[in-house]
Amino acid sequence: MPTADAFLEVTDLKTHFPIEKGFLVKKRVGTVKAVDGIDLTLAQGEVLGLVGESGCGKSTLGRTILQLIPPTEGTVVLAGRNLAGLRGGDLRRARADFQMIFQDPYASLNPRMTVYDTLAEAISTHKNIPRGEMPRRVSELLSRVGLSPRFIRKYPHEFSGGQRQRIAIARALAVEPKLIIADEPVSALDVSIQAQIINLLIKLTREMGLTMIFISHDLSVVKHISDRIAVMYLGRIVEIGPSVEVFEKPLHPYTKALVSAVPIPDPARERHRKRIILSGDPPSPVNPPMGCTFHPRCPYMIEECRAAYPPFVDYTPGRRATCIRLHEINPPA
Repeated sequence: MPTADAFLEVTDLKTHFPIEKGFLVKKRVGTVKAVDGIDLTLAQGEVLGLVGESGCGKSTLGRTILQLIPPTEGTVVLAGRNLAGLRGGDLRRARADFQMIFQDPYASLNPRMTVYDTLAEAISTHKNIPRGEMPRRVSELLSRVGLSPRFIRKYPHEFSGGQRQRIAIARALAVEPKLIIADEPVSALDVSIQAQIINLLIKLTREMGLTMIFISHDLSVVKHISDRIAVMYLGRIVEIGPSVEVFEKPLHPYTKALVSAVPIPDPARERHRKRIILSGDPPSPVNPPMGCTFHPRCPYMIEECRAAYPPFVDYTPGRRATCIRLHEINPPA
């Protein structure tokens, strides 16, 4: 729930995209409810993991928080300032406080700009740095993300995928932001490189006191980096809690299915573990089911689940889920 000392407070955030038909005269025939009423609170220095299957709205939520996509409704308050109310020059100046690390570093970096030009542009846009100081600042940024300053005049195509992602991280850090949203920053990398990037992000958040939302569909990666985990399904958060507790004892039926799909590095336990297979396909965000949107695939569904979308139910302090049978299907140990 929102608190007075919240660093980032998202309230009833919605992002809807209209579906239109017609060539000369556009007619609205539907709406894609990509984000449909998100309430979220982060403390300063906290790392929140955001997980869910593809198409659930994770990336849209991250981009809406950073105002890359204008919200349909709701507010985003960062350090006491409502980002949803900023426009034009005010929004451009505020972007120094929040940055994004994109999934594909090759697509997010300008192929015609050297590493120096990429980082110098970010610094000069938001910081008043003398020209003579710029090479030193760029070299310090590269060293901080584990790259040699001798790469300063190279172009993105001359680097490996992991090195390009380090450059993208350096660009995000160049303006000394308060909030970073990492949108699946390791999904396109090899497993060994994934570990290096994750450890780098953990190191940087601790050293710089950054607040971060880490978006991924890999629960094992999210558990390693996050303080809390929020699980999304069809544009809504269905469960939130401390990462270790969500991983060890999931509450919502959807979270149970996600956790059961995570491999366990123990052949004996993996052999005897029961995998939860959900029936049917995810509903369309254009026409979501009435009531609880998960009820068509839920093994615990009862008639009341069709009536109205369930509110958050508290299970233990800090652990909540949107399920009317929460305590019934999760009896205390």
